[in-house]
Amino acid sequence: MMVFDKYVGQSTVFAYIRNNCDLPYLNPLMTNPEKFVAYPVLVIASILGGSSLLLFGMFLFGYSFTVAELGFGRAGVLTWDAFLCLLFFFQHSAMVRKGFRQRLDLVVPPHFQGALYTAASGVVLIVLVLFWQNSEQAIVSFQGASRWMAQGVFFASLAGMMWGMYALHSFDVFGNQKILAHIRAAHVRDMPLAIQGPYRWVRHPLYFFTLLAIWSCPDLTVDRLLFNVLFTIWIVIGTLLEERDLVAEFQETYLDYQRRVPMLIPWKLHKPYY
Repeated sequence: MMVFDKYVGQSTVFAYIRNNCDLPYLNPLMTNPEKFVAYPVLVIASILGGSSLLLFGMFLFGYSFTVAELGFGRAGVLTWDAFLCLLFFFQHSAMVRKGFRQRLDLVVPPHFQGALYTAASGVVLIVLVLFWQNSEQAIVSFQGASRWMAQGVFFASLAGMMWGMYALHSFDVFGNQKILAHIRAAHVRDMPLAIQGPYRWVRHPLYFFTLLAIWSCPDLTVDRLLFNVLFTIWIVIGTLLEERDLVAEFQETYLDYQRRVPMLIPWKLHKPYY
């Protein structure tokens, strides 16, 4: 997902890296243990990342995959569900903090860390979906045409996410690019600020479309309201923190982008960025 960035996930307004894999040979500097580990890591990260995103997408659509009812009362259900959300937030954000990465460098080569992040995020997200406790107390349940409209918004948000990822070109969904580049002895280059596709109307379109998907569920129960509110707060806070880093990275260029394009809600549709 998992795309999602430095604080919220891996989605960013710019493409940091493009895999310049134009060298077909294997990296002669790779050690034998690295060669033995590289491809299984790629497979595991892809499986965990892909399966967790699929489960999470279906969960957002309204499906329940709870494997065990834990017997909590109303307050217990909400407390447990809040704990699962906070666990995901902590793992998803803490693993990309500079201090954590510096400590991780001591035991894990940097080119493996993106895949490790994806695998860990996938495990925690699967745990959240499988052990989520459902509340029986419904707040809103759309029926008829309104239900179809809500579901239409959900699928439109998925299309928007794919549009946003396509606009980034080098968006690394499962964190595997650096491993592949290392295997092929290719150079992974930093990329300048790229503003195209939906990024011309909103600085963080992947977050915007994620919020649409979260709030488009036609059946809103107490536990889903808790989920929606917590994830919305997390996304907003993470976006603000990411903005700080983007300003530090791109300075006046990004400040101009901030002045001209909204952060999360594309309310200036008549004024795209050029």
